[in-house]
Amino acid sequence: MSIPVDPADLRQALADFDSGYLLTTSSAQVKVVTVDPVAGDDGVLRIAGPGRGTLRNLAENPTVTLVFPPRERHGYTLLIDGTASVDGEDVVVTAGAGVLHRPAAHADGPLPPDGCGHDCAPVGPPVSPPG
Repeated sequence: MSIPVDPADLRQALADFDSGYLLTTSSAQVKVVTVDPVAGDDGVLRIAGPGRGTLRNLAENPTVTLVFPPRERHGYTLLIDGTASVDGEDVVVTAGAGVLHRPAAHADGPLPPDGCGHDCAPVGPPVSPPG
C-alpha cells in the first residue's frame, strides 16, 4: 500500500538529511546521481540539473526512488518513491510514498509487532487501512 507523503512532513524529513541519491532506470541498469532536492509548498521536490543520462531515463520511465543515507551510524535512511518529470534541465518529483528505514539489527530496542520486520516508520501521520 502506498502512503501519500504530506508536503509539510516531507520538508521536515528532508531537513534531517544531507545530500541524497536519485535512482532512475530505462533498462536493466540503474543510474544513480547525487542530488540536493528542494521541497516546494506543493509537495514536489525540485532537483537542479541531475544530468543528461537521468533526463534520458525519465523520458522512458518516470518512476524514481530517492535515498538519503543517515548522518549517524545505524540511523534511519529516508526512502522516497515517486514520479518524476523533466522541466528544462531540472527534474520535478512528486512523492508517492516515503519511509524512514533501518535494518532490525540497527534498532535501539524492540521492534513494533506490526512492522515489516525492520525498524521502519512512514513519513507523515499514520494511515489506517481502508475498510
